[in-house]
Amino acid sequence: MPHRGSNRRRGRSGTDGLCEKSMNAPRKSRWRGPALAFLLLRLTLGLNICIHGVSRLAAGPAAFANSLVPIFQNTLLPAWSVHIFGLILPWAEAVLGFLLLIGFCTSFALVCGALLILVLTFGTTLRQDWNTAGVQLIYATVYAALLALARWNDYSLDRLLSLRHPSMAFFVK
Repeated sequence: MPHRGSNRRRGRSGTDGLCEKSMNAPRKSRWRGPALAFLLLRLTLGLNICIHGVSRLAAGPAAFANSLVPIFQNTLLPAWSVHIFGLILPWAEAVLGFLLLIGFCTSFALVCGALLILVLTFGTTLRQDWNTAGVQLIYATVYAALLALARWNDYSLDRLLSLRHPSMAFFVK
């Protein structure tokens, strides 16, 4: 009596079922796991921050800066400092957001963004606007998470440049 399963067709390797098993196995995708999660969070933050800056630049940096002065009139910040900060902020947001979008100088952009949120939170708490301060705390948490998980920044211009030009690896990390 023949062995059960002996009538199955043999794969190219000559072993029963090996080809069938490997053909039915799910393919492993490069676009999964922590590196993909890091990419999506980095892109989301980058887009958010970049559009903050671009929309303020499109409306005119002076208009944005002028709109901040009355909001901070009851704080200890001088009007001139609020106005200058309002002129610089849209440019900083646009540049930092763009760097995060393309994944270039990612760690530098994340540190600068986290420091920017720290400064914004300082101003917001001087105004005692606790709802906005809570939102800024969420931004700070996202920046901190991305900095802590920067080793997963595989899908970025930083990674591409470090692979093609190892001498740039220090600059882009």
